[in-house]
Amino acid sequence: MNTFLMPMVTVSSIVFVIGLIGLVINRKNLIVLLMCIELMLLAANSNFVAYARVNHHLSGEVMVFFVLAIAAAESAIGLSILVALFRHYKSIDARCLSQLKG
Repeated sequence: MNTFLMPMVTVSSIVFVIGLIGLVINRKNLIVLLMCIELMLLAANSNFVAYARVNHHLSGEVMVFFVLAIAAAESAIGLSILVALFRHYKSIDARCLSQLKG
């Protein structure tokens, strides 16, 4: 194994676990939920880059662009839902989402 790979995978695993713990523990604030999902996507991107650098392939860097596109779409949709929720309920509590069912 390369000397670059183990620290990078360790750091990205720690970041992923922090995002996962934040996602599981926090069920109220939608902004924190979106930030936790972004942390998990950042950890996946770090792994893609680390393995692509070790294996000398561009496929990891190409995959990062797809993940970034998904993250941008997730942020746009999540923030628009957040704005709609705040306009209707004057709160960003995630428990209010169950009341939006039609």
